[in-house]
Amino acid sequence: MHTVDLLDQALTALRALGYRLREEWLERGTTECEIQGQPWLFIDLADSPQERLQAAADVLARETATRRLELAPPLRGLIEKRTAA
Repeated sequence: MHTVDLLDQALTALRALGYRLREEWLERGTTECEIQGQPWLFIDLADSPQERLQAAADVLARETATRRLELAPPLRGLIEKRTAA
């Protein structure tokens, strides 16, 4: 499965977990935060698709609710590797 496809699936999973996503040129890298109790992921368009996927997978790995989501095996494997790290 291609990186961009995995990234799309990861972002869909984050939305399913209640994350708001914003894609912009940030010059600081993709980052996660909470605004008024709402989780956000600010995605830096300067990051490569691989870097964006890694950032999204890191967030998914920290979320316990991710286990309940139906994910493609390659994405599930990537998340599990990040959980184990």
